[in-house]
Amino acid sequence: MPADPSPSSAGEPAVPGAGPRRRGADPARSASATSAVEVRRSARRSRTVSAYREGDRTIVLIPARMSEAEERRWVDVMLDRLAAQESRRVLGDTELAERAERLSAQYFAGRARPASVRWVTNQNTRWGSCTPSEGSIRLSHRLQGMPEYVVDYVLVHELAHLLVPGHGPRFWRLLDAYPRTERARGYLEGVVAAGRLPHLPAARGE
Repeated sequence: MPADPSPSSAGEPAVPGAGPRRRGADPARSASATSAVEVRRSARRSRTVSAYREGDRTIVLIPARMSEAEERRWVDVMLDRLAAQESRRVLGDTELAERAERLSAQYFAGRARPASVRWVTNQNTRWGSCTPSEGSIRLSHRLQGMPEYVVDYVLVHELAHLLVPGHGPRFWRLLDAYPRTERARGYLEGVVAAGRLPHLPAARGE
């Protein structure tokens, strides 16, 4: 028996008839990622893992034999895969501004109110920038196609600058509200290591 299952394309069942309502599946909720993720185990699923969106939830289908540690790992893999697929559709400036508004409402009680949010192509040494005096936020076009939680992290980072311009303790306390900060920074660090950009946004304590 293989040590690891093989991931199928996110968003499509790996085996015909292996959807969430098929007989033989044993639905079980998992707290390994977030409350919006539901893991469904199936004895008939032997090697493949798949995932898809169902309303405001993400459904991850895994083999019944999988350990809890493997489940956690594959949930993370499939969430990243879904996010990357969804991010291939490039958001326009209007959609980006609407996304920033939702993030401000979710993490800052709507207190961060940018006057403009847009993509730019002249930021090759930054992921994003903010001019608090103008209320403007600019995101590098290099973020396009990256997982949604990474784009959201950069947006939240710049939104926080509308409330606190520098990178002091108060700024990082604000950013702590975003639960995927460390994960997003890890992703960007990987991109930096691959040589795509020379540095990250300022880290805590800088």
